[in-house]
Amino acid sequence: MADIRFDGKVAIVTGAGGGLGRQHALELARRGAKVVINDLGGSMDGSGGSSAAAEAVVAEIKAFGGEAIANGSSVTDDAGVANMVQQAMDAWGRIDILVANAGILRDKTFSKMEMADFEAVMNVHVMGSVKPAKAVWEIMKAQNYGRIVVTTSSTGLYGNFGQSNYGAAKLALIGFMNTLKLEGQKNNIHVNAISPVAATRMTENLMPAEVLAKLKPEYVTPAVVYLVSEEAPTGVVMTAGAGAFAQARIYETEGVYLGEGGLSVEEVRDNFARITDPTGQQAYVNGGEQSGKFFRKMQGG
Repeated sequence: MADIRFDGKVAIVTGAGGGLGRQHALELARRGAKVVINDLGGSMDGSGGSSAAAEAVVAEIKAFGGEAIANGSSVTDDAGVANMVQQAMDAWGRIDILVANAGILRDKTFSKMEMADFEAVMNVHVMGSVKPAKAVWEIMKAQNYGRIVVTTSSTGLYGNFGQSNYGAAKLALIGFMNTLKLEGQKNNIHVNAISPVAATRMTENLMPAEVLAKLKPEYVTPAVVYLVSEEAPTGVVMTAGAGAFAQARIYETEGVYLGEGGLSVEEVRDNFARITDPTGQQAYVNGGEQSGKFFRKMQGG
């Protein structure tokens, strides 16, 4: 089969000054894409800012003959996001790919966490993905082509001690993806999510050095590049790390119909094993499929 290429395509990668975003941007550029390197250049908790990191990645891309421009906008700032999109349109006249990768960490147990820390993480991860997606959405619709990848996490999918803010934000992005995959279908806009396991500055204090050495960010990038290619699926959560790849899904059991007459808490308790029986469980494509199951059960199906 032919190599996956992005000649003539324009990509925006947020948080691309280092770590995962840098690797995603470099690989897209190597394969022919013109890339906007967005990075606020702040610290891990989101404070501060500098354009040096983004400029350095642009220099790397230009050194091997690629095309890239730097952008230092915050993904949470409406004017900054508009400027980033306009910069891409002014330079190249289209936007085909958005990789929403920017993020911050403010880890603490829920009892010790200030609401400001919860809100900051939600703002960067959720609105910092929503705002760029909104800014490119009409462009992609007009082109009848677009590829968007949001960045989720095992913390959002399964939980992690001390990361209630991060987990809430990361699972919110799956709900966002699940609706955009439906709304984008008629205009050939595919929306997917990556759940990476990688050694970056956000994970360097969470794992032993010998483990981090096997979790290079570039081992995640092939999944991201595939998910923004022309042949990409839509609505997929792909997990990736250390050369391993898998798909994460939300399943719902078939459940039981207990009827309406005299329905009680005790009936739910007494039927809990049947309610949670995994036999026949399904991963639904949209919420209407779940409703359809409930209507079927009401009718004795």
